[in-house]
Amino acid sequence: MKELVELLVKALVDDTSAVEVTEVEDARSVLYEVHVAPDEVGRVIGRQGKIINALRTVVKAASTKDDLRVSVELVA
Repeated sequence: MKELVELLVKALVDDTSAVEVTEVEDARSVLYEVHVAPDEVGRVIGRQGKIINALRTVVKAASTKDDLRVSVELVA
């Protein structure tokens, strides 16, 4: 799942070397913290947050088979 988040975010930004995804696990939930270059944050968020919400939807749909609660957070 971490690789999926990283792949999708790298497709959105120009500076792919600055993309870092950190996985924080709890008992039944996983949080993916996405770090990008400061000038690339707007590209990941998108207009009115549409891109980051779509990213969260894709990750949530991919995690249904693992029966985990998954969330994606953009860390500036």
